Amino acid sequence: MQRAEYISDENVIKRANAAVKIELEKNKALGVPAVVYDRESQIIYRENEDGTRVEVGKRMRRERYSERVAQKT
Repeated sequence: MQRAEYISDENVIKRANAAVKIELEKNKALGVPAVVYDRESQIIYRENEDGTRVEVGKRMRRERYSERVAQKT
């Protein structure tokens, strides 16, 4: 394949965001709760179709995987 046949990175990001949005709307219509991560508080929530949030867990590690591996060696 030639490079001209590929789609741009911006289009890939737009399509991925649209696919996630459609899936969340579908799950909401079916009554399936969504799992949401709040970046500011670093807490994982289960969000029900009526908008209520239930805390599921908290982030366990703060550093990236590559940083953890570098610390071990």
